[in-house]
Amino acid sequence: MTVDSRNKLDRRGFLRSASGVATVAAVAAAISPAMVTEAEAYDPGPDETGAKYQPDAADVQAFYRSNGYETLKDK
Repeated sequence: MTVDSRNKLDRRGFLRSASGVATVAAVAAAISPAMVTEAEAYDPGPDETGAKYQPDAADVQAFYRSNGYETLKDK
């Protein structure tokens, strides 16, 4: 009775192959950022960078009036 160990994957062989795969993945991850081109920045333009809060708007005035901020001013 002889045991054929050529077709059998033991723990040591599995770990050896797994470490080889991990090494290849680490090298690929280290090389790939070097191949990335420069990113283009998004320019939002003047419409999106302007002020959005308008204190004289009707909804803003109603918010402060309904939450009692006008009564706090009197104190």
